Amino acid sequence: MLEGLTRRVIAAPKLVLTLAVTLLVAMGLFGLGAAEKMLAGGYEDPTGESTHAAEAIEKVFGQGGAQVIVKLDGPVGMNMATDPAARRVADEVIAQLENTGFVQQPILTVWNSPHLDAELLSRDQRSTLIAASIDGDDSTAPAMAKQLDTELTGVSDGIEIKVGGAALVYTQVNDQTSKDLFIAEAIAIPISFLLLIIIFGGAVAAALPVVIGVVAIVATLALLRVITSVADVSIFALNLATAMGLALAIDYTLLIVTRYREEVGTGQSRADAIVRTINTAGRTVIFSGITVALSMAALAVFPMYFLRSFAYAGVGVVIVAVLAAIVLTPALLAVLGDRVDALDLRRAFRRLFRRPEPQPKPLEATFWYRSAQWVLRRAVPVGIIITALLVVLGLPFTGIKFGFPDDRVLPESSSAHAVAQEIRDDYDHGALSNVVAIVQGPADTFVLSDYAAELSTVPDVVIVSSPVGAFRGGHLIAPPQPGLVIGADAKFEIRGDVEPMQAAGQEQIAALRAVPRPPGTTVSFTGLAAVNADTVDAIYRYLPWVLLLIAVSTYVLLFLFTGSLVLPLKALVLNVLSLSATFGAMVWIFQDGHLGGLGTTATGLLVATMPVLMFCIAFGLSMDYEVFLLGRIREEWLKSGQTRADNDRAVAIGLARTGRVVTAAALLMAIVFTGIAASQVSFMRMFGVGLALAVLMDATLIRMMLVPAFMRLAGRWNWWAPAPLRRLHDRIGLTEE
Repeated sequence: MLEGLTRRVIAAPKLVLTLAVTLLVAMGLFGLGAAEKMLAGGYEDPTGESTHAAEAIEKVFGQGGAQVIVKLDGPVGMNMATDPAARRVADEVIAQLENTGFVQQPILTVWNSPHLDAELLSRDQRSTLIAASIDGDDSTAPAMAKQLDTELTGVSDGIEIKVGGAALVYTQVNDQTSKDLFIAEAIAIPISFLLLIIIFGGAVAAALPVVIGVVAIVATLALLRVITSVADVSIFALNLATAMGLALAIDYTLLIVTRYREEVGTGQSRADAIVRTINTAGRTVIFSGITVALSMAALAVFPMYFLRSFAYAGVGVVIVAVLAAIVLTPALLAVLGDRVDALDLRRAFRRLFRRPEPQPKPLEATFWYRSAQWVLRRAVPVGIIITALLVVLGLPFTGIKFGFPDDRVLPESSSAHAVAQEIRDDYDHGALSNVVAIVQGPADTFVLSDYAAELSTVPDVVIVSSPVGAFRGGHLIAPPQPGLVIGADAKFEIRGDVEPMQAAGQEQIAALRAVPRPPGTTVSFTGLAAVNADTVDAIYRYLPWVLLLIAVSTYVLLFLFTGSLVLPLKALVLNVLSLSATFGAMVWIFQDGHLGGLGTTATGLLVATMPVLMFCIAFGLSMDYEVFLLGRIREEWLKSGQTRADNDRAVAIGLARTGRVVTAAALLMAIVFTGIAASQVSFMRMFGVGLALAVLMDATLIRMMLVPAFMRLAGRWNWWAPAPLRRLHDRIGLTEE
């Protein structure tokens, strides 16, 4: 099938390219609006208790939208609670909020809710908060928050007005992500092109992977625009899809062009070399794409649309990259012909300085072959030392702590982060650690009173506002507030004095949930602490299935590719070892704050969804290089007498043939992910740094050292499989030929 497709492409390459350009222009125009359709949320478990409570608050009470906080700062010495000017400015702000038509009631202030003065009035009393919620979801709330920020921010009667809250965090995350995407591409594309010139020597050959990469980016944007019409898609999928589209397209094209030059060097015609290249390297590209796509598809098991959208985008971008590589690259090679080697800068440099043309070295004299032989001769010490190094690097991973993203994912210069930090510094923690309990079902006043009193005795609970009154320390201290009960649904607002994302906040929500619930009722909790706990629980609940799916599918595919039961197991073990070291570094830097957290705000937690996402992507990309390497090793093994010495020679030749291209591909991919690391959103910076480190570590320590060391020690057992499975592989296995 591949040969037939390739012959059709090179028979009419200009027609293929004309159709591709036409389609590309259409996709580019269509994909321009992709970012506007994407959302900034999706971290919550839609099946969790906290989500159920939030839905009840919205449907029954008409509240519970994304939080918006207006902060009023007066001059030194002003008491915001008693000063008439402060009250006047606050009334103006409240009127503006009410006039928008999308701000929910109640709007809480220190004047209408004096029992909340501990969280609405700063300790020095010269700052106060106006707390409200926006009647909108992830798709509409950010624009509403941006409107409020524009209309309210400023100074009135000497009082500074600032806007913050979760809704504005989403807005600024969206805006920052769009800016970061442009910066990432501005970094990755030109640097990749310059590196490709060094690798290929010629500017024309170097341009091919970049052209295919740009095609993949444009097609991916159009694909994401289509996906947004049928499913919620995270705005961060845009960064991943464009980065992976560029990286995979460059990797695949690099492999194809390198193999094409190798085939031409054997004396074949350019047309035959293209067909031979796609029959071999093209098959490897397709198989590699399948392994990456399966790793990404596993993310669809999770219920959070943040992770599910990466599954859609990841699978889509792999399909785009593979198609672009195996269809457009042959067409471009056919059109260019001998001109693919034009603008050879290395040759021009040698002519300029009158240096002789280098004579081609025999394979056994190349750096990569000699390096492989060095490792093969020292397989035991190399294996022990590298394994020990990776284990040590992975030790911090044992202390990983998951959390929910808040304003601190933004840079300190962002207004949403600055306002929230001022609240953390100057106010009691209650403003940031509210928990809401929804009691559904028949319950009399005495039962609800006992329940509210019991909740108020939980450590670090400041006050519980309920339909039967406000309680502190088990005692009634204030009459009930209106609007806390509708029919058989009652709302309990619990203010605490802990950071909801830290251990104390998680202990508090666990203690609140452990309080005996009123008989005959259903109680559900929501708030940052509850959402964080439910999100982490969901990840732990689904993670074993995701890991099992990835492991089984990868094992089966590698068996079909190699015919061995040993090599797939080796690949899984080495991948886990490599990724553990990568995650150890991420914990050490971004959770614990070493190296200044590389310019981010370390909170002692990692955003719960990111390590899972990074694992699936990095695992797939690691298999990408595994396939590149095993494809050439197996090709040499099948041509040999299949003795132990032949195994060693096949490993050395496979490394010699692929070492340069794998290292170059890893470096290019690392450059692409380094572009993402320039992001001002902290977990995207971690994402970029982590993937760049994972790719480089895998291409060097794993593929060039541990793989040959293991294959030397295993000898002929590398290729072992029971006779029935060997026969099965002979019938349905995937081969290079």
